[in-house]
Amino acid sequence: MSASPDLGTSRTAAPELLRSVFRQHAAGVAVITAAGAGPVGFTATSLNSVAAQPPLVSFGVGTSSSSWPVVAEAEHIGVHILGEGQRELATTFARSGADRFGPSTEWRTGPEGVPLLEGVVAWLVCRVVARIPAGDHRIVIAEVVAGDPSGGGRPLVYHQGRFTALRD
Repeated sequence: MSASPDLGTSRTAAPELLRSVFRQHAAGVAVITAAGAGPVGFTATSLNSVAAQPPLVSFGVGTSSSSWPVVAEAEHIGVHILGEGQRELATTFARSGADRFGPSTEWRTGPEGVPLLEGVVAWLVCRVVARIPAGDHRIVIAEVVAGDPSGGGRPLVYHQGRFTALRD
């Protein structure tokens, strides 16, 4: 018989509980981009592979984020897997009010007009197929239409509230 957690120390479900539990969960770091009047993007740790046939991914985006109005209308989005040396890029795209596509960010226009970041481990361009309400977020499901996995290197990871690298 396995040991049971001490239910006397459990906390009532609340946003703080969710955050504190998920600080224990290591997640890969991605940047999602889209093109509107100008390029937009944000750091995401909620990226998931959904299906292989058809090839689908999902991610969450807050409806209060500055990127949401563009993502809400975008037909295509970019997904960028960041490498362990790209903490500064992850921080830039995570910071509210940052000039995300300023001089320190190397990027180009890719397939379907999607902004593509340079120097990432891998990237995808995806066609948005659904935006599902989920609390104060939307879960975006998108079908892969193009990509490049050849950037190489080790991925950037988010754990305990900070960007870090994998250890062997």
